[in-house]
Amino acid sequence: MSGLFVTGTDTGVGKTVVAAAICAALRGAGTRVVPFKPVVTGCDETPDLDWPPDHVLLGRAGGVDPDGVAPARFGPSVSPHLAQELAGAPLHPVELAAAAHDAGAHAEALVVEGVGGLLVPLTDDSTVRDLAVELDLPLVVAARPGLGTINHTLLTLEAARAAGLRIAAVVMTPWPEEPSAMERSNRETIARLGRVEVETLAPLPRGDVDLLAAAGARLPLTRWLAPPRRVRAVA
Repeated sequence: MSGLFVTGTDTGVGKTVVAAAICAALRGAGTRVVPFKPVVTGCDETPDLDWPPDHVLLGRAGGVDPDGVAPARFGPSVSPHLAQELAGAPLHPVELAAAAHDAGAHAEALVVEGVGGLLVPLTDDSTVRDLAVELDLPLVVAARPGLGTINHTLLTLEAARAAGLRIAAVVMTPWPEEPSAMERSNRETIARLGRVEVETLAPLPRGDVDLLAAAGARLPLTRWLAPPRRVRAVA
C-alpha cells in the first residue's frame, strides 16, 4: 500500500492542512488519492466558513465523499478514548485499521491523518502510533515553527523511531514569508538533531482546494512516496 501517515507534535499544529495539501496536490497531478482519518472529534463546534471540519476538508481535497473519510465521528473536542466513552460507542482498533486498508485498496495513494499526536489514545489500550505501525506508511510530522517546537518535534521523532516507523519528513507550518532568526534556527536544529528532512508550508487564508494543491505541490511528494530502497546482500 502506497501512501503517507500525517501526524503532529500536538493538536492544532496543522496536521489537517498538511494532509489536505498533500491530497490536493496528488489529485492535481492525476494520482488517485484517498484521504482517511480514523476518528474526528469536535463535530459539535461552531463551523468555520473558511476551515470546515477535518473530514470535510480532507474529502474536498481528495475529491471524495467526506462521510467516507472518517468512520468514527464524535461531538465533543476531547481525546478519542474519552469521546467513545462519553458516547457509549466503543472504538475497535482492528476495525479502524481494516477501514484504512479498505480505503487504500481503492487508491494509488492513501493519505492517513492521525488524531492529535502519536501517543494519543484511540482506546484504553491502543494509540495512534499503534495504528501507524499497523499501516506501515512513511510518517510526515506536522510541527509549529515557534518556541517549544524543538522539544515537541524531537520527542515525536523519538517515539516514532522507537516503534520502527519510517519518517519521510517534518513539515513546519504555518511558515512565515519572513521567518525570524528563532524560526530559522528551529528548522535547522530539528533537521540536524532529528536527522530528518524539514520542509515548510506557508499559511493559507482558507481551505480552498486550489490553494491547498498549490501549497502541497511545493513538497517533494514523489520522493516521500517512493518505496524504501532495498540493500542487496553481498555473498
